[in-house]
Amino acid sequence: MTNDETGESAPDGFRIMVVCLGNICRSPMAAAVLRSKLAAAGQTDVLVDSSGTSDWHVGEPADARAGATLRAAGYDPTHSAQQFQSRHLSAYDLILVMDDDNLRQLQSHGPAGRQVRKFREFDPIVAAGDELSIPDVPDPYYGGSAGFEDVLRMVERTSEAIVAALQAGELRR
Repeated sequence: MTNDETGESAPDGFRIMVVCLGNICRSPMAAAVLRSKLAAAGQTDVLVDSSGTSDWHVGEPADARAGATLRAAGYDPTHSAQQFQSRHLSAYDLILVMDDDNLRQLQSHGPAGRQVRKFREFDPIVAAGDELSIPDVPDPYYGGSAGFEDVLRMVERTSEAIVAALQAGELRR
């Protein structure tokens, strides 16, 4: 298996797919940040990829505002959008969706099981609050740069928590 975004060979380790609607804003930002946090923690056996539930932007790079936000924060914005496929349900150990609509779309591909979770389920702010109602990662597409910066802060702290959960053995195949 190869990482669809980077073309790199996947290790035999843990595989994570991050999913949003168009795969040009939230999920590529989260994937870039999560890859960086994993690399900084020495977690080289984890593959991170992203996709969208729609086919609107297949083959396109990340939204220019997402790319600029990532680049300004020191992350690699390299990305090529792809659409989520049913085969991804069995190819990834953990699938993280950005919102409830994404979750419903994935459920239409068949039984998702416990490996499909909302991204912010790992957000330390959410973990300290009401765990019964996991909030969405808001879609910044129709707003300005402040929305992309808000999403970046959300995915940074949540990615750190995901790395910690992996290191603690809380996430398994």
